[in-house]
Amino acid sequence: MELSERKIKILQTVIRTYLETGEPVGSRTISKDAGLNLSSATIRNEMSDLEEMGYIIQPHTSAGRIPTDKAYRLYVDTMLDDKTNEVQSLKEQLEEKAGKIDVLLKQVAKYLASNTNYATMVSGPRYKTKKVKFIQITPVDEESLLTVIVLDNNVVKNQMLKVSEPVEQELVVKLNFILNTTLNGLDVTEMNLAIIRQIKEQAGSHASVIDAVLELIGNALIEDDDLEIYTSGATNFLKYPELSSKTETTELLNAFEEKRIINNWLETTDAGSETHDIQVYIGNETKVESMKDCSMVTATYRIHEGVYGKIGIVGPKRMDYDKVVSTLQSLMVQLDDIFKDG
Repeated sequence: MELSERKIKILQTVIRTYLETGEPVGSRTISKDAGLNLSSATIRNEMSDLEEMGYIIQPHTSAGRIPTDKAYRLYVDTMLDDKTNEVQSLKEQLEEKAGKIDVLLKQVAKYLASNTNYATMVSGPRYKTKKVKFIQITPVDEESLLTVIVLDNNVVKNQMLKVSEPVEQELVVKLNFILNTTLNGLDVTEMNLAIIRQIKEQAGSHASVIDAVLELIGNALIEDDDLEIYTSGATNFLKYPELSSKTETTELLNAFEEKRIINNWLETTDAGSETHDIQVYIGNETKVESMKDCSMVTATYRIHEGVYGKIGIVGPKRMDYDKVVSTLQSLMVQLDDIFKDG
């Protein structure tokens, strides 16, 4: 069975009406709103077909129908394909309160929560890759060396190394020169065996020190730093009856605060893409059990090449997708301008 134009119009009316009211939609409502000039009996037959196709369900006997996740997915995909970019003047509002990136991102979270009436979260910037910027080995005493590693995102890692014998100052200078001239500007994928062998050959008898330093560098490049997350509007969950039971609200608030949700989004983001990757996750597509009755809309912001973060809006499955996507698209245009000028 295929979706005819008539079925699509009826389904769109069911979705739009349910988004507005949160109540099951009956055939009389459809006959008034769809503009199809069809009898209630004909509409009931079409709705029966839509139910059989998995687009709507009847929550209980004698009730109207509500959309399924499959219906929301069709609605969202169609909307995203047709949506044009409606750019609003948000840049000045953000810039006047945003001298620093953290202030800006907090303001973004607050703005989105206020304008959509949903919960929002924004991740701090993350680097697609990290590279070595500077390495400094400094003797502390006869048994210890302080190793400081500065990455290109200006994160500083330091650790004390124990050595079996004193390292002369002249050799320390040599090791610093070798490490900086060889590794500067490289990420972990570029540090191959040939480069490591070259460094060890130049270091001579103190290759064990080089081994320890290289291990520190490797760990610094691959470990994840604590991800800053800015949230706003968590109490908006209470505005929607289907999300406001005590148990469900508690679970939602706990899930909302977990960093792993943002981390999962980041891991699936193509940081090299030129688009903002606006994605809609409906119900179980979120992969978070406590959010099975929610939808999440996410977008990717980019400060410059390789530096990016995520913006997420969380609400009921009957969220106003049109408004949320339009607001996000407008925001992303303004953020592009801000980061370009920064």
